[in-house]
Amino acid sequence: MNSIDSVTLEVADPTAAARFYSTAFGLDPSQLRLRACDAPTTGFRGFTLSLVVSQPGNVDALFGAALDAGATTLKPASKSLWGYGGVVQAPDGTIWQIATSTKKNIGPVTRDVDELVLLLGVEDVKASRQFYVGQGLTVGKGFGGKYVEFATVPGSVKLALYKRRGLAKVAGVPADGTGSHRLVISGADVSFSDPDGFAWEPAASLTATD
Repeated sequence: MNSIDSVTLEVADPTAAARFYSTAFGLDPSQLRLRACDAPTTGFRGFTLSLVVSQPGNVDALFGAALDAGATTLKPASKSLWGYGGVVQAPDGTIWQIATSTKKNIGPVTRDVDELVLLLGVEDVKASRQFYVGQGLTVGKGFGGKYVEFATVPGSVKLALYKRRGLAKVAGVPADGTGSHRLVISGADVSFSDPDGFAWEPAASLTATD
């Protein structure tokens, strides 16, 4: 395993979720998949998905499209030391960060997404890092026990690890949560769960809802 092929969100209504993601973000359905699930879950599900774009205007365009499609604001888009961005929650409950490291617009505003990043909130970043290295991933960036980012194959979903409470703070929600993550990750040859219970399945076993 050296990359993530796709992520599957388990949602109550795949048809409604597909409509939202097509309208709000226009994401490639081969990377973001959906399937029906009614597994109980409460509070923070332990992960966020991030849309990385090239400039603040693109952040605002995607942020506005998400709100128009039914998302709610968790953190309004604003400038920070690292760039510009905000956080929304989709109708299915998934938390999305929309961000850029650029602080000024450099071209025409679009809703183009440069990178899709899956951020897992974990209890022990070092232990989870070692687990995923053992699965075949290569560390791209690392900041001790706080944050790890794995190298990405072009066209794949980037995986990063962050302390669970820190990620919840970034998302603007309490860190407490119980039940299913409502997330399945595809990229391995076999099914397994990581130390924090995030499930991986082979791509062939996933059913997409377009």
